[in-house]
Amino acid sequence: MNIDDYESLPTTSVAINMTAGAIAGVLEHIVMYPMDSVKTRMQSLSPKTAKYNITATFKNMVKKEGLLRPIRGVTAVVAGAGPAHALYFGSYELSKEFMTKVTKNNHINYGVVATLIHDAVSNPAEVIKQRMQMYNSPYRSVVACLRGVYQTEGLRAFYRSYSTQLVMNIPNQTIHFSTYELFQNVLNQERKYNPPVHVIAGGAAGACAAAVTTPLDVVKTLLNTQETGLVKGMIEAMKKIYIMAGPKGFFKGLSARVLYSMPATAICWSTYEFFKFYLCGIEREQYKSSIVGKSTLQPRDKGYVVLSTTSNDDDSKLTDTKETTSPQSPTSLQPPPVPSRPIKTVCELSTSVTAPPLNLNTRHSDVKSPFERGFPTT
Repeated sequence: MNIDDYESLPTTSVAINMTAGAIAGVLEHIVMYPMDSVKTRMQSLSPKTAKYNITATFKNMVKKEGLLRPIRGVTAVVAGAGPAHALYFGSYELSKEFMTKVTKNNHINYGVVATLIHDAVSNPAEVIKQRMQMYNSPYRSVVACLRGVYQTEGLRAFYRSYSTQLVMNIPNQTIHFSTYELFQNVLNQERKYNPPVHVIAGGAAGACAAAVTTPLDVVKTLLNTQETGLVKGMIEAMKKIYIMAGPKGFFKGLSARVLYSMPATAICWSTYEFFKFYLCGIEREQYKSSIVGKSTLQPRDKGYVVLSTTSNDDDSKLTDTKETTSPQSPTSLQPPPVPSRPIKTVCELSTSVTAPPLNLNTRHSDVKSPFERGFPTT
């Protein structure tokens, strides 16, 4: 397939990106939800579980609260992750395609757009999920938690941590997307569908972003899980964490957060890339997973023109427009000859199988007559 054929291929539609993103987000949160519950418990300021590590926290949850305790609240995540990730990846791809027409390196801008839309949808579901993940949570179902929080604290409770979540997720997603694109640049320059690369790049992106933004995640957890509402903002939450746990309190649950984010983002990106590739209906050799790879890693060389080679005309060939003639050459002072198609009469048609080729670069006066070229006279 020629370069021109690839340039004419349609890009994946918004519907495909949103569908693939919704499936990826739901699968990511369902598979890694038990580890997410452990992370929330470890980030809480409860003195009863302050010294527990990942294994001890998980065993304590199962032993004292039942085998299904680590997955309580998963339905809230499923309800919120589907539309949130659909809008997240849809806006990500749209803004990325638009931004790459202006500049090659603009991960921050389209990461910010995707984060603003995603967090507006996912924040209420995050509040319900973390309320049900807490130690001795009084809520037994998602509906009961939704009704109880709304009746006692009002609608504001579902967006109390929204500003903190934005402050955390904007750098989080900037690091996330930049790391993912960096690994793609190194390991998958052609942007083909490559599952191992998508897993490695996604896992590395999630681990780096999670490690850097853990202090803000601890603040968000405190704002989401408090029931009194006395801590009303990010600054007050940071002061409370420092008073109760010191500087180390901002890194509570760091290991659990990294262990959660690494496989979660690997699952998310590999699932997203698979469904985007599967739903677009393009052959694997023609498919590229990212508009960034097409616009910055595989630039089209404008100096070469590919002409069709299927025609039988003598003037169909591959030419290099960068090739220039020598200044001393007399032909360089003349315009290049324009190839023409002479009209052949019946008497000029050769009866031989292999006729001598006609030199199109000769002057009209140099063209021999049919008799001198060896054509039959009868």
